Amino acid sequence: MWKSGVTLARALRPRSALRLGSKASSWGAPATFKPAAACHLLWSSETQFSQSGQPKDYALPNASWSQGMLNLYNEFVEKSKDGTWKRIPSYRHSLDHIPDLMKLEGEKMSKDTRLFLRSLDEEGLGFEYVMFLNPSEKRMVTVYQPGPYLEGHPGFAHGGSTAAIIDSTIGGCAIFVAGRVMTANLSIDFKNPIPLGSVVLVDGKVNRMEGRKVFLSCQVWSADGQTLHAEATALFIQLDSLSRR
Repeated sequence: MWKSGVTLARALRPRSALRLGSKASSWGAPATFKPAAACHLLWSSETQFSQSGQPKDYALPNASWSQGMLNLYNEFVEKSKDGTWKRIPSYRHSLDHIPDLMKLEGEKMSKDTRLFLRSLDEEGLGFEYVMFLNPSEKRMVTVYQPGPYLEGHPGFAHGGSTAAIIDSTIGGCAIFVAGRVMTANLSIDFKNPIPLGSVVLVDGKVNRMEGRKVFLSCQVWSADGQTLHAEATALFIQLDSLSRR
């Protein structure tokens, strides 16, 4: 059940990051691979929208965030100053994340919808999270605090909510390397339940690509790196937009 080795807290130290980076650089996509325009928008849209003030970015601190979540947020913001990590803005609607999506694909979508993880109006009741992308390592880390409306067993987050935050985290990784994707398979081993209101780190990475297939893995650790809550493997499929017309 428990694996020996370096905890996530140690893995996030600068020296370990260099080690992980050197390993990640050997994965990569084929030499001819170039991220789609939508991939660039995934982590560049923060500047585009923050200047206009709309729409609201929910991946910024609010009154419901615990001190532990603020501390980890500030830690990654500091790591982002040299460009190693990039904070990913989070909006309620898909179109706000990738506003040119419909122009690229010629499809019609309504904004009378909400992303599942951003469906609640009141702060702190559901998914409170912020994602940070490390492009060179093809890695996404989510700082996550589950609220009381995500309860399963009394006092703990429902396993489905854990699956949702894992899927969203590694989905962001898959989008970065492959553009538009969908989950084909997600396998999760639940190790220890996540207490409501606690803070965990969801650490996902791309392992390899085979054609349109993107293989990923993920671990969910307590903020101090001492408790493994869950680990997962996943397969995402790169979508061909032309096949949907």
